[in-house]
Amino acid sequence: MRTILHSRARLGSLALLAAAFGQGAPAQESPAPAKDAPIREATGIPPRTAPSEYQSHAQAGAVTIAAEFTRHSVATLQATLSTEDYVVVEVGLFGPPETHVKISREDFSLRINGKRFPLQAQPYGLIFGSLKDPEWQPPEPVEGKSKSNVSAGGDADPGAIKTPPKMPIELVRVMQQRVQKAVLPEGDRVLPVAGLVFFEYHGKPNGIHSIELLYDGPAGKTALKLQP
Repeated sequence: MRTILHSRARLGSLALLAAAFGQGAPAQESPAPAKDAPIREATGIPPRTAPSEYQSHAQAGAVTIAAEFTRHSVATLQATLSTEDYVVVEVGLFGPPETHVKISREDFSLRINGKRFPLQAQPYGLIFGSLKDPEWQPPEPVEGKSKSNVSAGGDADPGAIKTPPKMPIELVRVMQQRVQKAVLPEGDRVLPVAGLVFFEYHGKPNGIHSIELLYDGPAGKTALKLQP
């Protein structure tokens, strides 16, 4: 019995020593926090003073839908960009004070030239492949002959295909971020709210004779005739 008590006392002492060493030991370093990710949520653009300041507006329940067709122009707060493969509609939603509604791009479609099946609104990221800045000018080419367009005789090859200069990736990202912020915000929002909605359309603007924005969402259902 005495031996058992002695062994238990010894085990208790060892446990206390281990705890003491554990408290004094340096804690394992946790991995460094990752850098803050860029904000991806669309903030939209400032709504105009009233729905009447847009090309057209119509009622959907307690909400007024206002819109303006900007063709292939992408009007952000900082600059007006362009896309050849999509057309753009600036949309504003208005309502009585404290009115809120759940917004989704899927609530909007665009009927061009009376087509039976309207175009569905597309995610803004799809326009990046055709997004351009009309104000951007490529740098002047450096004078001199390059190996790619010099023939064996030492003269420039007049038939060589020249690759058009590309916009630097830093400027491309700036364009994309501007579009990202200007998109119509989605989710449950307090009105008024405004932003851009995109529809895939490869035709020329002068080929559009009639255009109609259709809304079918939580607020109700309506249609707006826009100016081509």
